Amino acid sequence: MTAATLRGAGLALAGLLLLAPPAGAQQEPGVQPAAARPAPAPDGAAPAQDGAADWVWRLPRDFPVPKVPADNPMSMAKFELGRYLFYDKQLSGNGKISCASCHQQRLAFTDGRKLSPGATGELTARSAQHLANAAWHASYTWANPALTTLERQMLVPLFGDAPIEMGLNDRNKATVLQRFSASEAYSRRFASAFPQEPAPVNMDNIVKAIASFQRALVSGNAKFDRYQRGEATLTRKELRGKNLFFGERAECFHCHGGFNFNDQVLHARTRVIETPFHNTGLYNIDGKGGYPAASPGLIDNSGRPEDMGKFRAPSLRNVAQTAPYMHDGSIATLQQVVATYAAGGRRIRHGSNAGDGRRNPLKSELIGNIALSAREQSELLAFLKTLSDAGFLNDPRYADPHGK
Repeated sequence: MTAATLRGAGLALAGLLLLAPPAGAQQEPGVQPAAARPAPAPDGAAPAQDGAADWVWRLPRDFPVPKVPADNPMSMAKFELGRYLFYDKQLSGNGKISCASCHQQRLAFTDGRKLSPGATGELTARSAQHLANAAWHASYTWANPALTTLERQMLVPLFGDAPIEMGLNDRNKATVLQRFSASEAYSRRFASAFPQEPAPVNMDNIVKAIASFQRALVSGNAKFDRYQRGEATLTRKELRGKNLFFGERAECFHCHGGFNFNDQVLHARTRVIETPFHNTGLYNIDGKGGYPAASPGLIDNSGRPEDMGKFRAPSLRNVAQTAPYMHDGSIATLQQVVATYAAGGRRIRHGSNAGDGRRNPLKSELIGNIALSAREQSELLAFLKTLSDAGFLNDPRYADPHGK
């Protein structure tokens, strides 16, 4: 793993264009409760199975079954173990932070910070992305196309040293594993999740369990989802915002379309994998399209000058809960994000990052075509707020099992 890969990843995790209204009622999103019996899928078809017999995907009607690595099939025991590990500070080298320190459920599994402090206090280069529906991302983090699975991505926050995040390394890895193997409760959970292994408490299984928990973080019951199913009504303002979002005036749907409101989607039936990255005119510090050296975008990994300032378009689900915005958290409010796009980029008048992003020569051509009035911006903002899923933000299945 290169230093650029580690520096560019941060603590974050990540083809369809238009939302087609699904027919029928939605199934409960997320995972099957341990005591529940499998329920029939829509139209009497069998629920989609993956891995152990106790795992059944309970997905919104228009969500495809996610792609799961063959060497890490889903199971309830693995999901539960992953939930315990996700919220446990013992997983960090010095025992000071957990995965949840930077991915809090009430904030749609972000942390409300521009940049996130790791176990030693060092800040990440980019802001923590939300984890809702991470199972369907084609790549992870803001600008690294090489990180294509949750398992591979997780090695970066665990072992990365530029910056240090969870702070694991060759010197303390055995100590961290000992913390879990010494626990009778954890020993039982590892044995249940990986029953074929004589010594299941190991780092590979920790990664697999947390990835399984993250894959199960399904959000698909926002007001707009219910509207799509005929179960809710949008206000006139929200409807006008919806029409702007999916129309050529605001251009939003080009990068934020499909069931997950993004443009990198991978599922069990995907044949062609697309991983686009975009420059939105956020900076132009040298008049030639330059971005701050701390986080220049896809160029950090590709080395191609034309990739300066390109980042992955995040899913907009629960976007009202994930402030501050952009890859570096440099825009404080969702209203300001909408205004930035409506202006065709951002102009910074003072400081080391001063420059007119509206004139960035590397900016996506879609951004330059946007021109929205103050009223239209307000309508678009109203629609974006319909993407909040209160059930997901408060679902006890995803909450801290340690009772803290």
